[in-house]
Amino acid sequence: MTKPIRVRILDYEYLIKTDEEEAEVQKIAQFVNNKFMEIKENTEGLSERKTAILAAFDIASEYFQLLKEREHLIENIQERAEALNYHIDSLMK
Repeated sequence: MTKPIRVRILDYEYLIKTDEEEAEVQKIAQFVNNKFMEIKENTEGLSERKTAILAAFDIASEYFQLLKEREHLIENIQERAEALNYHIDSLMK
């Protein structure tokens, strides 16, 4: 059931409607807020809009890197499973 959860990002409150647990939503909001703060600290004079765009880009970059790592792990597992299956098949003959 969708429920509203209040989060705070860059001193603004937002009401998020979600089926997720509140602790998880708060954890995500804290992650986003930390990204915003990190960018604000490292770049002076950016508008909040530009800060938000850079934060979104940074988060997306991390996400795509994790997807790439996940794909490599899946490929590695598949290769190892195929090698094990080959060894099992060769022992059965």
